[in-house]
Amino acid sequence: MLRSEPPAMARLEQVTALVVAAGLAIVSYWLFFSWAGGGDHGRPKPKPSGLRELPESRSLRVHPGP
Repeated sequence: MLRSEPPAMARLEQVTALVVAAGLAIVSYWLFFSWAGGGDHGRPKPKPSGLRELPESRSLRVHPGP
């Protein structure tokens, strides 16, 4: 099908299509990650395991062999 519209109109259609596509991509990206629970917003922090580093382990030094 041949178009008989001026070049400016064809360019405007291309720019409009890109803007609409970009807008839809941003909205779908945002919805996907908000519905899928992406990110760590609102997630509880992991509880410490109760294991502590031994104080002696900080002062241990390994000396190279002879």
